[in-house]
Amino acid sequence: MINASPIPVITSHGCSIPQIGFGTSQLGDCAELVCHALKLGYRHIDTAWKYGSEKGVGEGIRASGVPRSEIFLVTKVSHEYLSKDAFAKSVDESLKNLQVDYVNMLHVHWPTIDNIPMAETMTALALAKQQGLTRHIGVANFNITLLEQAMSLCPEPIVSLQAEYHPYLDQQKILAFCKSKGLIFTAYCPLARGRLFDDPVLSEMARNKDKSIAQIVLRWLTQQGQIIPRSSNPERIAQNLDIFNFTLSPSEMQQIHSLAKPDGRIANPAGRAPLWD
Repeated sequence: MINASPIPVITSHGCSIPQIGFGTSQLGDCAELVCHALKLGYRHIDTAWKYGSEKGVGEGIRASGVPRSEIFLVTKVSHEYLSKDAFAKSVDESLKNLQVDYVNMLHVHWPTIDNIPMAETMTALALAKQQGLTRHIGVANFNITLLEQAMSLCPEPIVSLQAEYHPYLDQQKILAFCKSKGLIFTAYCPLARGRLFDDPVLSEMARNKDKSIAQIVLRWLTQQGQIIPRSSNPERIAQNLDIFNFTLSPSEMQQIHSLAKPDGRIANPAGRAPLWD
């Protein structure tokens, strides 16, 4: 392990998740990058069937030499496969792609667009846990209403919500809801796909602390919850992990909160996205 600072963990419903993970969206054949991330000290790896990166993640895990038991592995079932039988087949395919017997967290990736009953999907999600195919379960890209439905209908506890969050997107409503229910909130797209790298407020803060803008933003996020940045640049992968040796003050945190924009959301696919909070 190269990273010197220990990575904090967040715990909910008996689930302990390393606070920073390595995301593989849009990375495709990512075996070398995953292997590199694990050797640096990452122990939380995030993938999804929809990403097309599961095979690369599995190869990277095996190449790294890091024991499977030390890795918190996350994947997701896509919105096309939320009926009972399709869900089970998708989980089996993901495990084969990853070449593992189980994942640590299984998410529903997006809400249904085919009017599959929530109860059917939540029963299938719970069954994957009951069968030992996943240790914990969660959902992604749900609004508060859908999240409440999922929690009430799922036979097993929902542990986590994964959703977009960065300084340009105000997520205080959903964050407060997750906190009130003891749910772990995981932020994806934490660097707004590079859109904030020219921000003057963040630039000045980074200069004052001798950190990169990415490190400032990731620290802002970790002081609120959990994050999964991704990068194809080995140097940045290392930098993204090196964020636990400084702290942002309450006033600095508020400065970054104030950057939120009405049109700040990036992941908002037409016909698939719910009515956001």
